[in-house]
Amino acid sequence: MKRTGRTKILAPRKHGSEFSADRTWQELSKNIREIQNHNAQSLSFEENHRYAYNMVLNKHGATLYQGVSKLVAEHLESLATSDIIPTFPTSSTDTTMQSTEEELLLKAMRKVWDDHTSSMFRLGQILKYMDRIYVPNARVSNTEQLGRELFLKHIVKTPIKEHVISAILNQVQRERDHCSINRSAVKGCVDIFVRLEPENSGVSVYKKDLEPALLAETEKFYKKEGDLLVTSCDAPEFLRLAEERLDDEYRRANHYLFSQTGVDLRNILVRCLLSPHIASVIAKEQSGLDSMIDNNKLDVLSRLYRICLLIPTGMNCLRSALKASILRRGKEINDLSQSDDTSEEAEGKDSETPAKSDKAKAKSKAAASSVQVALDWVHNVLELKNKFDVVWKESFVSNREVEYTLNEAFSAFVNQNEKCSEFISLYIDDHLKKGSKKKSDAEVDLALDRTIVVFRFVAEKDVFERYYKTHLAKRLINGRSVSDDAERGMLAKLKVECGIQFTRKMEGMFNDMRISSDLTRDYQNHLSGSGASVGLGLSVIVMTSNCWPNTQVESPCTLPQELIRACSSFEQFYHSKHSGRRLTWQLSLGTVDMRARFKAGEYDLTVSTYAAIILLLFQSLGEGDILTYSEIRDATQMKEEELKRHLQTLACAKFKVLKKHPPGREVNEDDSFSFNDAFTSPMRKVKISTVSAKVESVSERKETKERIDEERRFQIDACVVRIMKARKHMTHNDLVNDVLIHLTNKFQPEPVMIKRRIEQLIEKEYLERCEDRKSYNYLA
Repeated sequence: MKRTGRTKILAPRKHGSEFSADRTWQELSKNIREIQNHNAQSLSFEENHRYAYNMVLNKHGATLYQGVSKLVAEHLESLATSDIIPTFPTSSTDTTMQSTEEELLLKAMRKVWDDHTSSMFRLGQILKYMDRIYVPNARVSNTEQLGRELFLKHIVKTPIKEHVISAILNQVQRERDHCSINRSAVKGCVDIFVRLEPENSGVSVYKKDLEPALLAETEKFYKKEGDLLVTSCDAPEFLRLAEERLDDEYRRANHYLFSQTGVDLRNILVRCLLSPHIASVIAKEQSGLDSMIDNNKLDVLSRLYRICLLIPTGMNCLRSALKASILRRGKEINDLSQSDDTSEEAEGKDSETPAKSDKAKAKSKAAASSVQVALDWVHNVLELKNKFDVVWKESFVSNREVEYTLNEAFSAFVNQNEKCSEFISLYIDDHLKKGSKKKSDAEVDLALDRTIVVFRFVAEKDVFERYYKTHLAKRLINGRSVSDDAERGMLAKLKVECGIQFTRKMEGMFNDMRISSDLTRDYQNHLSGSGASVGLGLSVIVMTSNCWPNTQVESPCTLPQELIRACSSFEQFYHSKHSGRRLTWQLSLGTVDMRARFKAGEYDLTVSTYAAIILLLFQSLGEGDILTYSEIRDATQMKEEELKRHLQTLACAKFKVLKKHPPGREVNEDDSFSFNDAFTSPMRKVKISTVSAKVESVSERKETKERIDEERRFQIDACVVRIMKARKHMTHNDLVNDVLIHLTNKFQPEPVMIKRRIEQLIEKEYLERCEDRKSYNYLA
């Protein structure tokens, strides 16, 4: 069992026989003054604590509290008069002297605060019993809070507060003017203002008085600074100084101002220094965005990007400037590629020019340079894309919004060039075609990868498909491909970009080449096995008509008996293996290897089929005999356009195996031709290419556009029927949107065009319009 007992409370010993409040306060007040005067070494803490304890215990807590308040107030007034007010700045002209005086004022203010807080801490130790008993009952501030309230009332008052705030603002301004200041002195006073709060306000003196004044001065300063810098500095210097200001304000707020003020200071700097002038800085002629990109100033562009991120409208401004820069550069690239069209149109209008030979030379020269124009265009686009890609990655940290803007700008100017699809196809053709330029497989693959970058920007991919099929067909038929691996690699890249339907016909061309190779071998074996002979070697490519371009029915042409026998022999062999199929000979796509005898010796000539037919007309003629243009036309039954082109190839081009009478570059109906016995060449094997422009003329391009428009109408019809067959019923808007989605990989049809095709399908009874006039039904 625990023993319980009474708790004894020992009352403190009183001075004398009876307690005297006046005498106790007199002793305690004397000791408090000694504490305030820093003479507390000889004082007894226990004795002073007992004084305060006895006064509270004997119901004189109010006297003690009021007496302490009065002593602290008197001491603060004394400090204000002796230590602070004498340090008020008096110099108004000498900035150095004024700065020194302001520093002394701030130090004096901090010294008084330190002195006061030190005294109040000691008083707080003595008056603990008062804080614990009297203060809660009387609902007054404890010793620590009382000290702050009295300091606020007797020190942070007019005119001391105004002088201190002015000194702090002046010190901040001097540092902004790149002068050195005593940061610790400023920080000391800022800390005082942060810790002091007027009674029941909940807002510190710093927030109420100092910060608003500081922000107002900051706004005024940066408005003036922005106007000055934008007129006196170039763009890189403006950005450098602006970023320095941002860093300085951040450090200033964290070193000796209140850290939360840093956000407000940065917002003011952005609002007053950057936002009003960023567009002007970007657009500066000699040093703005264009100059930075031209001179590869990636570090400056990085700074511009960082600053634009801080500005609410900064990224929109930067993206607009980037887009405008790309469009301007793209327009220059497009203008360089338009010179051929301009010269061609000028030649067409200049019908009164008498010098036909000069005109023909100019036309031939333009045709020869047209391919180089296409190659230069693609090369320039790739160089421009590479330049902006480096800027995007290095300076703009691969920002996705910037990437979207770059792609949008490149797509815009690439599609402004109506020849873009043809130029890209020619560029690919140049790298996939055998030629004098020896390229490694790695170089070819790299070039094709880069070309795909430009190809992605092309909106009318069906136009590119048409040109690419034509160039691919020429490479395959003439055996000019650098390698099958490279060709199939390019098809794989196109399949990834556009899908399997895009390359299906091109893959069919490769399949036809493989089958034709086996078919030719079987035909040769058939001839060897049967003992038959057609008098010449025949290699045939059987092309599926819907896969190959330029497989339309050709105009009739009278063939020599040798070719007739060879063609008939192959047709019989082919029909014995494939019944029900129809063969149409494409003479314009074929070539003939023939041996011709001249005075200088025999030469092996490789010419087009039409050119071979013309040359065979001269086989039975004697030396010096001539054939007129009309005689050749009647003998071959060729179209006028084809006949003139091939006669020009044989008589007016580099290898003149025929003589034209009279000489010249143009073939006319009153000309005559003879065999050129004096023909010589350093090579025994001579390939005579047909005269033709590598890039389409204006008229040819117009014809191509008409064919593409016709194909697009069929594609839209097929797409509409396919969608309606699956959905059965759709509103007009939904149907148009679905058609746009399905065809966007090939071209971008106009909604008006889709509407017209729907009307045609309604007339053909594939669809019917519903009673609401806004939707359609599919008719099975």
